[in-house]
Amino acid sequence: MSNRIEITDFTAPELDVYARIPEVQLLRFYEPKPGLFIAESPKVIQRAANAGYQPVSFLVQHKDLEKEGKELLQKFPGIPVYTADYEVLVKLTGFALTRGMLCAMTRRDLPSVKDICKNARRIAILENVVNPTNIGAIFRSAAALHMDAVLLTPGCCDPLYRRATRVSMGTVFQIPWTYFHKKVSWPEAGMELLRSLGFKTVAMALRNDSISIDAPALQAEEKLAIILGAEGDGLVDATITGCDYTVKIPMSHEVDSLNVAAASAVAFWELGKR
Repeated sequence: MSNRIEITDFTAPELDVYARIPEVQLLRFYEPKPGLFIAESPKVIQRAANAGYQPVSFLVQHKDLEKEGKELLQKFPGIPVYTADYEVLVKLTGFALTRGMLCAMTRRDLPSVKDICKNARRIAILENVVNPTNIGAIFRSAAALHMDAVLLTPGCCDPLYRRATRVSMGTVFQIPWTYFHKKVSWPEAGMELLRSLGFKTVAMALRNDSISIDAPALQAEEKLAIILGAEGDGLVDATITGCDYTVKIPMSHEVDSLNVAAASAVAFWELGKR
């Protein structure tokens, strides 16, 4: 492999993206153009590549050069592959590698909300969900359970953060998504935009004035936007007030709520039925 580069110097600037630049700075690496993100594991990297994201470099432990990632690496013969034993890579990055491979990839310009929703009938909206594990799990459920797109408010965690993409199993590269632009204030202007696109809005909230998640009226709607709120606090009052429906998942054993990722799976399964 002619593009294989053995790591001998931890301070080499080419390794900064893996070892010394925080993800929030990678996001702005080429500002004002889109920056970089780190994909982890061959499956996630392959799904990103299939979606058109371009690799900048790979970081691979020795034993994985001839395993699951071999075919993937052969598809990019001109891209540098930095390699070392697993213990060296863990020391370099500061965390355990999943399946021994990382890849720095270039971001792309995000589409508009209108473009994302053009042919969609069921979409998920995440309001101020900040935990990358929850973001990844919600995307995986959205892709598996019939959502056509995911929209995020500006307060949400970046879906391309390493942990989010890994937890999602790469589904962040399979389902269309974008942010509400900061000029489109949420919830007021965002709700108005959704209505102009023909969507009825559903607030997933712990309110007594809610309707059942299996209500026929919900299934009868041509277009639904299912809105899930922040961990702990849930949706803000203005969002709930502005929605067409408020829906509560029935609970037993005196449990008062579900984690937002678990709630998303229930909501997507029931409301995503066609």
